[in-house]
Amino acid sequence: MAMLLRRVAVGITKPNVSPVNGRFLLRNTASSTGGSTAEEREARATWIKQLNDPMEVVAPEVVDIIELEKARQFKGLEVIASENFCSRAVMEAIGSIMTNSSSDGYPGARYSGGTEYLDIIENWCMERALEVFRLDPAKWGVNVQTLTGSIANFQTYTGLLKPHDRIMSLDLPHGGHLSHGYQTATKKVSAVSLFFETMHYRLDEKTGYIDYDGMERSASLFRPKLIIAGASAYARLFDYARIRKICDEHKAIMMADMAHLAGLVAADVIPSPFEYADIVTTTTNKSLRGPRGAMIFFRKGVKEINKKGEEVLYDYEDKINNAVFPGVQGASHNQKLAGLAISLKQAMTPEYKAYQQQVLRNSSKLAQCLIEKGYELVSGGTDNHLVLIDLKNKGIDGSRVEKVLEWVRIASNKNTVPGDVSAVIPGGIRLGTPALTSRGLLEADFAQVAEFFDEGLKLALKIKAAEPKGAKFKDFEKTMKSNKEFQSEISKLRREVEEFAMQFPTIGCDKETMKY
Repeated sequence: MAMLLRRVAVGITKPNVSPVNGRFLLRNTASSTGGSTAEEREARATWIKQLNDPMEVVAPEVVDIIELEKARQFKGLEVIASENFCSRAVMEAIGSIMTNSSSDGYPGARYSGGTEYLDIIENWCMERALEVFRLDPAKWGVNVQTLTGSIANFQTYTGLLKPHDRIMSLDLPHGGHLSHGYQTATKKVSAVSLFFETMHYRLDEKTGYIDYDGMERSASLFRPKLIIAGASAYARLFDYARIRKICDEHKAIMMADMAHLAGLVAADVIPSPFEYADIVTTTTNKSLRGPRGAMIFFRKGVKEINKKGEEVLYDYEDKINNAVFPGVQGASHNQKLAGLAISLKQAMTPEYKAYQQQVLRNSSKLAQCLIEKGYELVSGGTDNHLVLIDLKNKGIDGSRVEKVLEWVRIASNKNTVPGDVSAVIPGGIRLGTPALTSRGLLEADFAQVAEFFDEGLKLALKIKAAEPKGAKFKDFEKTMKSNKEFQSEISKLRREVEEFAMQFPTIGCDKETMKY
């Protein structure tokens, strides 16, 4: 026995192996160190194979849905202003083993071990986010853990305000966003309006531009603690300097929600809110073209010099970080941070700036073509990536037009316009150019997109005219299905849209491997 141990110690003995299921396994090697033997592991760990089986084996029904979605994206036209196609590299990161790792807390101050590489990724995200938006790290910080734009906004409110403090934001029917505290005369629609008091500023309905004089008058009465410069369906640029002036008059925090505009700001093709705002929130998808997620930027360093000649510092950093974790969230989604690190790196390239410049050119062309076809655009045009169409002069609502466009492979979204009383059956349609620009469409191509839109609307009007008197929206599809002529026209337009869309590249997948 002593000789055997000596031989094992110096590596003289040959490994004791035996074939099991066509493979050679070590026998009894674990007995001297404790733990299970190879045979025991082979017999008991029946789940290992399943964990390493590909999706095609484990869930072919999910694979089929993914293939159908690939076909929808390839064969259709995506003109929802908030949608985009993130890069293959970002998608690879999102689907990586980074999803296995938990990291409660912040780099260097985690509540568990095994986070050394997660710290690197998160630090990269923060450094690159500041670099992308040309910010001085001594004057700005950023939290990259927050999961969505709506959550980022709520975390900002809870971090900087007390319950029932006052928030002023753009009204939803005038282009605002739910997460900015939307409420009606009878209902607190957004949870934000349950915990905080909200008042909305509006557009001048004659011009379609924000009524800054009205905002100033309302602020003098409402005295908000925080004013939001942000929208989800406003086709013009914000006058950040004017809003900053109003905030200063009432010692209010100025928050810019640039979720829709972040990519354009990153490429420096539209004015940046950072010169004026105290807090800037954004999603990381949309025009920024990253993974689904969000960021909160906050001022830091010296805020002012008081009457005693002492420096007064911004106190946002700890408040925001504590509101994100542990205030509202637990562990961060590290697969999202890996994808964000990649997309922020891409956002610093010449190709990215060229893309964002084309987004603006395409949006301008789309607006021009729609106006030439007799459509009324809220504000009369666009300065950014979207157009908002008021359909009232066409005698039809946005819900019916959206449905017909969906039938012919054009993904759009119905949207409220000034004067609307219902967000379910609103009077407008919102169109945007980021997604199709990612696929390589140029101005002439968007002229064709406008043509398809016009044909879809005319078809929607035909179907509406055939509805029984007093019909509701749910009757619209029944009317279409009961008429073979309508079905034929929809099929014809759908084929034309598909033939056009399939000329352009896929993003994130190879059309040669697609099933449908």
